[in-house]
Amino acid sequence: MKALVLETYNHFEFKDVEQPVPAADEVLVKVAAVGICGSDVHGMDGSTGRRQPPVIMGHEASGEIVALGSAVTDWFLGDRVTFDSTIYKLDDWFTRRGMYNLSDNRVVLGVSCDDYRRHGAFAEYVVVPKHILYRLPEQLSYTQAAMAEPVAVALHAVSLGQPRIHDSAVVVGAGMIGLFVIQLLKVAGCNSIIAIDRDDNKLQLAAKLGATHCFQSTSPELEEAILDLTDGRGADQAYEAVGISETVQRAIGSVRKGGTVTLLGNLAAEIDFPLQLVVTRQIKVQGSCAICGEYPAVLELIASGKVNVDALISAEAPLAEGAAWFKRLYQQEEGLVKVILKP
Repeated sequence: MKALVLETYNHFEFKDVEQPVPAADEVLVKVAAVGICGSDVHGMDGSTGRRQPPVIMGHEASGEIVALGSAVTDWFLGDRVTFDSTIYKLDDWFTRRGMYNLSDNRVVLGVSCDDYRRHGAFAEYVVVPKHILYRLPEQLSYTQAAMAEPVAVALHAVSLGQPRIHDSAVVVGAGMIGLFVIQLLKVAGCNSIIAIDRDDNKLQLAAKLGATHCFQSTSPELEEAILDLTDGRGADQAYEAVGISETVQRAIGSVRKGGTVTLLGNLAAEIDFPLQLVVTRQIKVQGSCAICGEYPAVLELIASGKVNVDALISAEAPLAEGAAWFKRLYQQEEGLVKVILKP
């Protein structure tokens, strides 16, 4: 089969590789659409240590089942599917308690690190275990379904935050995940949704997708504006989708006493943390890791139009042109949000 292989850091080859064969509990999926994730873009230069060459990346995908493992009885050839990005053990201590995203032995598709290598979906075919599969609603296209993974990441965070109807919320970082968080907060009934970013184009998109107020992160009036919009208290919730000291501090500083801050971003391994502010204002700070069962809800939200994924798709292109699109994303070309590749 053909695949887009990261042969060395910052160098891809579109080449012939051996087609994978499904194990007993796996299926072979013919990939119809696969999205380039920001983690892939950050990983291709070696900075994260989680895309060690050679590796076929790609974990945001959809397609059609074309072969079944010998133990697969509840899926059929021709089923239109998407799948979780996480492969987890069903008998893991955390999985049994409904937290498979924290499984000790979890493996992420398209990731190659010190502990494991699992080729992903930047290829004509990919094998996945049957228990991470999800059927697509009839009205959902393969391209839209390839967007389910980042929506599920955002929904997991919002589910942890537990926003109430009429809550105020701040979203720091209006990239892909932040824009989905904004849409989901709107679905949840939040009254004021305040988007913060340094990019005016992203803020314009945030406003289109549900943010009630948008601010440049460098605005000197930002702190005062948030207080004005929240009756002088600060927001009930904040979601941080970048992962550096400055943005985490911004998120913590934007919430009221007793507020909740949910951290999704993790660009930096360590940050400066405003401990006294958190303690003396009794702020709840929590991390949100990946996905944990949100796919069925996400697929329905996209199919019903309550979450708009089409507005975030910048381009669709052949997989053979993937290297060029990676370069454009790596260079942060203006206007590019999400690129979908098609084998």
